[in-house]
Amino acid sequence: MKPEAITAKIRESLPDAVVELKDLTGTEDHWEARVISTAFTGKSLIQRHRMVMAALAEEMKGPIHALTLDVKTPDETE
Repeated sequence: MKPEAITAKIRESLPDAVVELKDLTGTEDHWEARVISTAFTGKSLIQRHRMVMAALAEEMKGPIHALTLDVKTPDETE
């Protein structure tokens, strides 16, 4: 799956998200994603992961085999 498509799907659910992707294997199915969004404020780590995974639910059934997440609020990145 192309990184632009992954970013677009995440931004559908988290419009202010800053998304940085790294293809871990060169096969476009194992990804590392850093997602920064104000929507994560007050949410636990598992809630944040679930938010991103929900955005990519269909993709996780096929085109994406593995996804490692680093999810933060803008304040946590400073």
